Amino acid sequence: MASNEADSLEDDEHTDDSALETEAEVTCPHCGETLSLTLDAGGGRVQEYVEDCEVCCRPWRVRVWYHAGGAADVELQPLE
Repeated sequence: MASNEADSLEDDEHTDDSALETEAEVTCPHCGETLSLTLDAGGGRVQEYVEDCEVCCRPWRVRVWYHAGGAADVELQPLE
């Protein structure tokens, strides 16, 4: 692991969980609707789970990565 990657992971470990984002705007990969997704900040810095779209009821794989400072990157992949 490169030095800056290790520093970044170390910084992530010291971020207070109360500073982590708890909502994200996402677009369903099936129907294209934009939805507000509630994030579980207590679920860990890297998360992966399956959730159904509130509009079309089709499943997605949700991946969440928290960065130092609490910002979250969210990626959706369609499941069939």
